Amino acid sequence: MTTPVFTPALIAPSAAAQGVAGARTYEVRTFGCQMNVHDSERLSGSLESAGYVRAEAGSEADVVVINTCAVRDNAAGKLYGTLGHLKSRKDARAGMQIAVGGCLAQMDKEAVQQKAPWVDVVFGTHNMGSLPGMLERARHNGEAELEILESLEIFPSTLPTKRDSVHSGWVSISVGCNNTCTFCIVPSLRGKEKDRRPGDILNEIRLLVDDGAIEVTLLGQNVNSYGVEFGDRLAFGKLLRAAGEIDGLERIRFTSPHPAAFTDDVIAAMAETPAVMPQLHMPLQSGSDRILKAMRRSYRSEKFIGILDRVRARIPFAAITTDIIVGFPGETDEDFEETMRVVEASRFSSAFTFQYSVRAGTPAATMADQVPKAVVQERYERLTALQERISIEENQRQLGRTLEVLVSAGEGKKDAETHRLTGRAEDNRLVHFEVPAGSAVPRPGDVVSVTVTHAAPFHLLADAPDGGALRIRRTRAGDAWDRAQAESCAVPTPAGEAGAPRSVSLGLPTLRVGV
Repeated sequence: MTTPVFTPALIAPSAAAQGVAGARTYEVRTFGCQMNVHDSERLSGSLESAGYVRAEAGSEADVVVINTCAVRDNAAGKLYGTLGHLKSRKDARAGMQIAVGGCLAQMDKEAVQQKAPWVDVVFGTHNMGSLPGMLERARHNGEAELEILESLEIFPSTLPTKRDSVHSGWVSISVGCNNTCTFCIVPSLRGKEKDRRPGDILNEIRLLVDDGAIEVTLLGQNVNSYGVEFGDRLAFGKLLRAAGEIDGLERIRFTSPHPAAFTDDVIAAMAETPAVMPQLHMPLQSGSDRILKAMRRSYRSEKFIGILDRVRARIPFAAITTDIIVGFPGETDEDFEETMRVVEASRFSSAFTFQYSVRAGTPAATMADQVPKAVVQERYERLTALQERISIEENQRQLGRTLEVLVSAGEGKKDAETHRLTGRAEDNRLVHFEVPAGSAVPRPGDVVSVTVTHAAPFHLLADAPDGGALRIRRTRAGDAWDRAQAESCAVPTPAGEAGAPRSVSLGLPTLRVGV
């Protein structure tokens, strides 16, 4: 077994990044979870360090990178459909390259090139930093490059990063997973859990804050098992407390914990650290103890509900979300009713519900008693209807409350039509809010105080019936947004100005004294 390198990975300029008309452009398309989104920021950072530039929205890129997911059964169909569409573009565009990476590439290996021979580069989850070099070799040699490593060599967080947001950032605390859930392909694709050193994590957070971020989300396949690798089972709670002491960091979130390893010291750290937001994503998967056992989920429904009770006792307004799988092999009507019971009792603010689908390479794929599609569909519709009712009831409890909303960019699809802006409350609920005529307009990264006037299942509205000016707290993050906008308009911030954002940052800053 190799030990991944934790020192900063430098990406050298690539000759392949230069075309006849200047720097070649790239586009990264992301399928899948938050971990994939964060990985795509690393891929973008690596490409820009090599000399590529991001393609303008709506334009055709010289290099298209697809960062794939393999969790759902339709992942392959989505990938090959996208590749089929890109083939016609590539045929009409001399020199265009297509790269496929991520979980599905790790799993299928040569299959991607067999089914889509027009793909130039295939790389896996363990060698994201190889992408610029592979693109260069493929261009020089005129043939496809395939490189799939079986173990992690460079920790992804050491790669250069091009972050999508100036006010908020992802911070990976670990990669891989030590669990053996029978429905999940992730452990075989991401490997065993590898934990970053606490000082490295805290330094990355400080670097983000220096760049203007006021919110971070800590990422891991099982964040609350952080520290097991180096023998400290209380390390995650300690990490939350330490991050909460970083000056300028206002909001800390994390995803996803595992109920089996979720301990009371973490609840205490959440409740006692003001920067940790009153939000928790706790995957249930099933409310049936029999199905949980078949899934190899090492907790039972009583323990799960007990965790939620203890969280709410310490953090009364916590918004708790979850993941649920409907139709796992062998699930009976009685098992499903147990899930409905637990969902009713848990009062989730929202839930990500999935119909079970066979995933090749997992133990569940070969289990007997696969549930008929029609049965799964009927159960799924009943569950989503129940959760939608609970979601709107929980959102109605927010009516009249004043919320502190961190303004975002691009989350409100109908903001232009409704003359509203959008952001996230401290508990991560999506809030669309009115900007009254004559009021100052907040920037992405600013914080507004709004009063909830309407509740829907998936969002809140905060209008201003009296037409009063919006209450805005201008933040360092909003200032960073202004600077980024100035740079994008070719009016760069003067070199050396305090707080000027880095367009591409190294994944790991130099350790600071005292860390």
